[in-house]
Amino acid sequence: MAFGLAASAVAQDAPPAPGPNPEQSQPAPPVETPPPAPVETPTAPATTEAGPATVAPPAIPAMAPDQYMGVPEYMLNIDLSTGGRIVVQLYPNVAPNHVERIKQLARAGFYDGVKFHRVIDGFMAQTGDPTATGQGGSQLPDIKAEFNPTPHLRGTLSMARAESEDSANSQFFIMLQPRFSLDRRYTAFGRVISGMQYVDAIHKGEPPEVMSRMVQVSVAADNKPIPPASMLTETVPAPVAAPAVTVDELNAPIKQ
Repeated sequence: MAFGLAASAVAQDAPPAPGPNPEQSQPAPPVETPPPAPVETPTAPATTEAGPATVAPPAIPAMAPDQYMGVPEYMLNIDLSTGGRIVVQLYPNVAPNHVERIKQLARAGFYDGVKFHRVIDGFMAQTGDPTATGQGGSQLPDIKAEFNPTPHLRGTLSMARAESEDSANSQFFIMLQPRFSLDRRYTAFGRVISGMQYVDAIHKGEPPEVMSRMVQVSVAADNKPIPPASMLTETVPAPVAAPAVTVDELNAPIKQ
């Protein structure tokens, strides 16, 4: 299955669901244009015929801000290969089932080592696919959309999906800049409150030549320490050295 946003709006107008490109049943981030083509639109994992049916988890009672804001059980630590940890405040008050899914996968170690496979400068960084192709997801069933009024601001985390609104699974994206055209079209479930500089450093590309990754993802309440600095680095291929030019190659041939 592929997760992402359908290219529906070209600029904060009416973007498709978050993921690579829902219209192509691939996870792609939302675009500011209607669902005609996957441009700047997050796409979500495409659902295969053999894929699990969408399941709606039991309803979770609404929560008051003091029950989740700053509460470790509703905060996520994401240690990036770009050099450090980002801290995310989750929003169980507007997307309880999505928050539970993210926490469940984080505690299972599902996200550890997963790469950012689609990163658009000035738009968003998408991840959550263990195959790094935009077509993968977890073995858990898809979940129903929980569209809400939370705006897609810089740092907002939102769920990628395919064309179907209820096709979110494991892929999500982090907004690099505001894109309000995605509001109520993708399920926003949290926001980065610390470490945004490490998100900005994620390598760009579709896919990036060098893929940045989530080294470790954990629920803050579990108190997992930050991995050693040696693990929060990326191996960048060394530039290919140009062949040496000899003096003979610089001389023009002499005609007799």
